[in-house]
Amino acid sequence: MGTPDLFEHAYAAAVSEELPPDPVAQERPGRELRLRRAPSAAIALGGCVVTPDRAIDPGYVVIEDGVVRAVEPVAPEAVEVIDTGGVIVPGLIDLHGHPEFNVFAAWEPPQSYVNRYAWRDSELYAKLVRGPQNLLLEKLSPWTQLRYAEIRALVGGVTAIQGAGQQASRYQDEALVRNVDKWIFGGQVGRAMIDLPSGTRGADSLTSILRGISAGTVKAFYLHLAEGKPSNSRSATEFDTLVELGGLTPATVIIHGTALSETQLGDAHDAGAKLVWSPQSNLRLYGETTRAAHAVRLGMPVGLGADWLPSGSSSLLAEMKVARRSLATQTGHDPGARKLVDMVTRDAARIAGLEDMLGTIAAGRPADLAVFERHHDDPWENVATADPSHVQLVLIGGDIAYGHHDLVHRLVGHDAADDFESLLAWGKPMLLDTGYQARPGEAAPPRLSALRTELISAYPQVGPIFA
Repeated sequence: MGTPDLFEHAYAAAVSEELPPDPVAQERPGRELRLRRAPSAAIALGGCVVTPDRAIDPGYVVIEDGVVRAVEPVAPEAVEVIDTGGVIVPGLIDLHGHPEFNVFAAWEPPQSYVNRYAWRDSELYAKLVRGPQNLLLEKLSPWTQLRYAEIRALVGGVTAIQGAGQQASRYQDEALVRNVDKWIFGGQVGRAMIDLPSGTRGADSLTSILRGISAGTVKAFYLHLAEGKPSNSRSATEFDTLVELGGLTPATVIIHGTALSETQLGDAHDAGAKLVWSPQSNLRLYGETTRAAHAVRLGMPVGLGADWLPSGSSSLLAEMKVARRSLATQTGHDPGARKLVDMVTRDAARIAGLEDMLGTIAAGRPADLAVFERHHDDPWENVATADPSHVQLVLIGGDIAYGHHDLVHRLVGHDAADDFESLLAWGKPMLLDTGYQARPGEAAPPRLSALRTELISAYPQVGPIFA
């Protein structure tokens, strides 16, 4: 296989077909990620708890067996209470990215492009991203890039992502976070395509996806669409092509949509479609971004995605800030921190077809939580202005994935905490669980230190996580 084909395969890889069920998933429905350390008994996390309707301050989230058992305004007496002193929110959901590429440093394009096909074919991009990616694909162990990228997402409070390539198609291949377009909570509700079908290429995949939407098994169909300047005819006409192909449905999730007119956004809204917005990447590559404010005014569900580091943000928290400024520019007023937080929690879960499991803190739901240091009285503002250095604790299904040294020791005890990988993250002593296993007795995946060493040995310019 030629070098350019390796890159194209990695970039264009998307989960367009149904993946086979995994034995581990069948044994542990809803707990599909690898086994991690968790408190041995029920505990209550104390802090300012952000629920769908209000902030409870002080509030307490009672967690047992990986599930939120209760959200209380007073400290429960029957369980150990651990006061975080922070703001407790649902784990953040990043709805668009190409995680395997997030090992690179950010790229500053020297010009704006008319559409994504232009930069994908540029000589400069071939040198800066295509070539290095081909090198890593040839030299690295499988899943090294994905695991490094998922750690990057995790330390920024993200517990679920979209866009990981097909290479990691089994639970045993996953590293740290949930994947919304793969098997999750005992099923696979998402599918994805990078490009619209062209002739026979991709036609079968689209037909399969539309069949799943009609049957009710596919609830989210992620598609890159109209990614370019509104003045570019190729980008602007992609929406009409989607309609002609029968692909505009209530499950359709338009990624980017920078070239969409207000009329097209209105048509998408009327069809029940959703939007995932990556303003940083849009502005870097095209000098313009999606008419997201119009979509919000229409009541269209809008989520955020950090895209990939070559042109996007270093974290979903950073992307929230770009989105806030862009919405303010488009409307003339601040959209408010609460709206931004909804876009990466409750609204994102709805877009992903997972609103019954993710995106809110409520009794009976998986304990996917992120805890942020308290820097603002307003809890939503506290999250909207946060950066990854503010993250104090991340739980996925009640398991501790990442957290401050002191909190982790209180949650699992000193002996169990010794199994975590120690990190100095932005001057804070943090612990990362890299000793997880799909089944007890299986070989543990490499620690972050080993991933970093392997990456840097092949490509010294690898972008750092704690920067």
